Amino acid sequence: MLGLGLGLESYPSLITSYIVYIVVYRLFFHPLAQIPGPRLAALTFLYQTYHSFKDGSRFYKQVGLLHKKYGPVVRITPNEVSLSDPENYETIYYVGSKYAKDPRYYDAFGMEYASFTSCPNELHRLRRGPLNRFFSRAMVLELQSIVQEKADKLCTLIAKNSKVGEMLDIHHGCRAVSIDVITEYMFSKCYDLLDAPDLGTNFFELVRGIGPALWVFQQWPELRIMNGLPPWMLKKMSPPLAQILNLQEHAKQQILVAKADLVAGRVNNKTRTTIFHELLTPNPEEGWVPPTPDQIKYEAYGILAAAADTTGNGLTTGVYEVIKNPKIYAKLTAELKAAFPDPNAKMELTVLERLPYLTGVVNESLRLSFGVISRLPRIVPAGGAKFEGYTIPAGFTISMSSWVLHRNEDYFPQAQKFIPERWALTSDKQKMWKAFVPFGKGSRMCVGMPLAFCEMYVTLGSIFRRFEHLKGNELSEYDLLYDDFFASHRPMDAVKFHVIEQDLKE
Repeated sequence: MLGLGLGLESYPSLITSYIVYIVVYRLFFHPLAQIPGPRLAALTFLYQTYHSFKDGSRFYKQVGLLHKKYGPVVRITPNEVSLSDPENYETIYYVGSKYAKDPRYYDAFGMEYASFTSCPNELHRLRRGPLNRFFSRAMVLELQSIVQEKADKLCTLIAKNSKVGEMLDIHHGCRAVSIDVITEYMFSKCYDLLDAPDLGTNFFELVRGIGPALWVFQQWPELRIMNGLPPWMLKKMSPPLAQILNLQEHAKQQILVAKADLVAGRVNNKTRTTIFHELLTPNPEEGWVPPTPDQIKYEAYGILAAAADTTGNGLTTGVYEVIKNPKIYAKLTAELKAAFPDPNAKMELTVLERLPYLTGVVNESLRLSFGVISRLPRIVPAGGAKFEGYTIPAGFTISMSSWVLHRNEDYFPQAQKFIPERWALTSDKQKMWKAFVPFGKGSRMCVGMPLAFCEMYVTLGSIFRRFEHLKGNELSEYDLLYDDFFASHRPMDAVKFHVIEQDLKE
């Protein structure tokens, strides 16, 4: 006999009874039981896990299919409801929103200290403050020469390869631009991936390789105890994890250098400060107490990973779509020629932003690249909320995603087509902005948005002003798929996009 007098033979029946109870409760008595959706999703988080590992990580596609079948409100896990109507977006994601990030989702990233994973809104506000100053539009305009330098280097690589009849891997080239910009911008010490023979391919594959752990830790939060293991052990367990730990350690070393500069008084008005100088400087008025270098390294890694994925995706999509469509290519180059008669002129951001067709290309590139393709889960605040006639009690999770919004035919007719002209119509543009969320909206909007737009305008402007006859390799439908590891990634075995300037071939 065991414990409370129960025999071993009693346990199977107790387990069966418990399972029956869970099934009945979640289907019929759960506070979200009235929300439409597949029964399996209502019963178990394994529904999400299955689609996160089936044929790549594409739960986002399944959520889109569920909305087509069940409507604008769908229960996608036992405790989470997905919304698809763009009109609801600003109800949840707005400045001063009371909807906090869902810890079950964001704690799985394993970044103990980062504004991105800070779930309480007030804590996020404190941690985000120094970043806002560093990524402000004024700072981006001041440092746009960094972006121009990296864009020039990419153009030089295209020309160099083309002269010997070789195509350049623009997929990794665009990502290398983004990483080289952010490391120069953030550390004042560039990673120089544009100088690497593989354009950082190994770097990006290792960063992507940690992605599946995100879904494992969401499904089984108790496994996050692994984050407490010694770093040497974690590195032995996983090469991608070893890469991330090494990146975090490199960031920590840069932080210590910045801290030493501040202590020694080597930072003045003539010094180009880095993001770490901002984070290490107290701001009593805003309640900012500098964190430790070990804490800041998580912030640095989060920014680094975001730069690699989101802007890199947008740039590659823009180059691919323009080259694929000769009419778009011709209109874009004509506009750039008129604005910059000298093909080697510096691409001034304030001039580029006033070019309507280039702006359409940038917006369409962001709309169809899905930098963050995953949903953004938020906890319903006290008092609950009502959407489309359904009541969601406080404490449960609601979410929306750019994948669903950016493909909404009511807001973007022929949504799967790359149509820069759609952004020229003022009446349509006002409506489209409601569903256009490449960087999110509100207090939690991506802090790097001004820098990302600068990279998009300057890099695309530089490429298409200097090269009028670019040709790319053919990509299949599979090559254009995205895997969801919060940010979107092409499948590991997908053919990557390459380009060559035909007029320069020998």
